[in-house]
Amino acid sequence: MSPSGAEVLRQIKSRIAEVDPSEVHELRRQGAVVIDVRQDDERAAGHIPGAHHVPKSHLETRIESVVPDKSVPVILYCASGVRSAWAARTLIEDLGYERVHSMVGGFTLWKDRGHEVEVPRVMSAEQRERYSRHLLLNEVGAEGQQKLLDAKVLLLGAGGLGSPAALYLAAAGVGTLGIVDDDVVDLSNLQRQVIHNSERVGVAKVDSAEQTINALNPDVKVIKHRLRLGPENIMGVLDGYDVVVDGLDNFPTRYLLNDASVRLRIPVVSAAILGFDGQLSVFKPYEGPCYRCLFPVPPPAELAPSCGANGVLGVLPGTMGLLQATEVIKLILDVGNPAIGRLLMYDALGATMDEVKIRRDPDCPICSRDPDEISDEEMGVFPDYEAFCAGVH
Repeated sequence: MSPSGAEVLRQIKSRIAEVDPSEVHELRRQGAVVIDVRQDDERAAGHIPGAHHVPKSHLETRIESVVPDKSVPVILYCASGVRSAWAARTLIEDLGYERVHSMVGGFTLWKDRGHEVEVPRVMSAEQRERYSRHLLLNEVGAEGQQKLLDAKVLLLGAGGLGSPAALYLAAAGVGTLGIVDDDVVDLSNLQRQVIHNSERVGVAKVDSAEQTINALNPDVKVIKHRLRLGPENIMGVLDGYDVVVDGLDNFPTRYLLNDASVRLRIPVVSAAILGFDGQLSVFKPYEGPCYRCLFPVPPPAELAPSCGANGVLGVLPGTMGLLQATEVIKLILDVGNPAIGRLLMYDALGATMDEVKIRRDPDCPICSRDPDEISDEEMGVFPDYEAFCAGVH
């Protein structure tokens, strides 16, 4: 006679370690990772704060991306402790994890004991369909998508770089996009500035960009800043955003942006294009070098002509703008390896990507100072970067 389900479960539990909900906090302090193996609809009703979601049906294919080190302690929980026991056996016997525990009583007992519960916001059916491919990714999922929807990203320019970055950030569901641009759409823009079209020639770029974004994704709120950035307004414009996308086309404003973003501790995803060449780096204050560490002084004007004077391949800003959008999403989700401390150099003609390491300058006049030493009076005071970039040091 084959054993009953209860007998099988008893045998499984005899071979795995179980923990009481009261022990979970201490084990987490010791480095344990908590995994919720319930289904999506169960998790929507609440979960243990900080627990990773890996449904039991996807355990074998997804667990290693969440817990790659099989010696790390793992605590599994389900609704009552049954599925987590089966999942624990799978991790131990089939996947080789060394320190796996199943939480007694599951989430039901956790909640009944009065432990903290986090109730996620629930996406609408339309949002679940729109972002369905994100929801399938371990690195994004429902929680990551909510981070994107909550994020605020500022795009400096609705031109060649800002156009593709804005389109894909909007498509990804970044909830708030600020756009800074004081220009209008010109016919010569349309070779590369794909957020605009022929019918909008003469329309303010911020208005044109807003129309396209609204048509693409109504979840996205667009904040328009129709102005030219300067020392008198940059702190107010940047404040409140999570990430800045640098699509600027002149050195004085880039140095000004660097000063302000370091003081406000806002990461900047910066790119530059010319001809067939593009560059990209991520400047995250106090975690890597700043723009001044990379360029202590601006290059001579003859070595850095504008795209208007030198020309640019129309698809190149698309390539670099999409790389910027990718880096922004990684920063919001805190996944992957953003290009902090690295300068990526793309050669479109050669189809090559080279990389140069950038180190923080211990004597950098901007990021070497302790941020707490910057007084309130200094926060909005900036050097004359027009004079600096003209060689008047």
